[in-house]
Amino acid sequence: MRVAGPGARPALLPLLLLLLAGPGESGSPPPRLPTPPRFNVSLDAAPRLRWQPVLRHYDPLFLRAAVAQIIGEKVPRWVHPLIAKVVGQLEYFLPQPFTEEIRGICAALGLDLTDGLLVNLAYESTAFCTSIVAQDSKGHIYHGRNLDYLFGNILRQLTVDVQFLKDGQIAFTGTTFVGYVGLWTGQSPHRFTVSGDERDKGWWWENAIAALFQRHSPISWLIRTTLSESEDFEAAVYKLAKTPIIADVYYIVGGTSPQEGVVITRNRGGPADIWPLDPLNGKWFRVETNYDHWKPVPSGDDRRTPAIKALNSTGQANLTLETLFQVLSVVPVYNNLTVYTTVMSAANPEKYMTKIRNLD
Repeated sequence: MRVAGPGARPALLPLLLLLLAGPGESGSPPPRLPTPPRFNVSLDAAPRLRWQPVLRHYDPLFLRAAVAQIIGEKVPRWVHPLIAKVVGQLEYFLPQPFTEEIRGICAALGLDLTDGLLVNLAYESTAFCTSIVAQDSKGHIYHGRNLDYLFGNILRQLTVDVQFLKDGQIAFTGTTFVGYVGLWTGQSPHRFTVSGDERDKGWWWENAIAALFQRHSPISWLIRTTLSESEDFEAAVYKLAKTPIIADVYYIVGGTSPQEGVVITRNRGGPADIWPLDPLNGKWFRVETNYDHWKPVPSGDDRRTPAIKALNSTGQANLTLETLFQVLSVVPVYNNLTVYTTVMSAANPEKYMTKIRNLD
């Protein structure tokens, strides 16, 4: 994720998220790095009830106080009454099961439904990240990402790994924050992995309006829908590239077979660019931060070059989930705003691993 510099616009996502409130091999991350709590969420349960096993572990008093503070300070005054007018018609404007899940979360927390909707929409605009998809010399695909935000002291407490169950089996896994129904990081076992990186265009309230009145999908909801519905890497790439969304974004996708890795640069209406792995020509990894790959990165936020250098130093033959974690730990790819790091490989779904960062 991008570290905001002087004059940068405020990162509303980390603020608004306050509302809702490893391996042992050589080269693995230090054992002192904790993993987040891991919860099961049953998709067979009614949407209004399915998040209760997660929510019961968190203090609703704290979450409601954060709602009142952050909504009052950071949401433009004209947005709240506009959303309040349509909140009773969520089923028409926004897809299921997400709207019913938001209703259930709000009911469990004693949270105003308008505020719950605003949180889930506001998240769509400021997901600064570094994502890497890469192929080793044997054709195995690996995928890793850093998520960096302000207010990490709070967000680190709200980071969770969620196993979404269908018929008692893991349908897909994701890493998210408590109270947020979308996913920016996820894995469909033996099929594909996905992460999303912000593409800095548009203000979040414009995105909310687009979602409500054009019936476009929120970015992270599309990731979760893709994880739930797409049968393979190719289907996932098509869905992520073609579905209308409420804001520009980079979708990074990894598969299970050689060459199955791609960065999709998205406009709201469709793909601006498709950037696949090309290992036969030496392009065995793709690094995406928050800038179009065909353009120079800003000198004040160059995480791309250090990541590329670290991958080249590692070498394709030495690529593993553990060495990919080390690449994601190189400064400034890893920085003082990094909340968590996830590494994953759809071909080996049991190795999905998230570590909380910057606890010192």
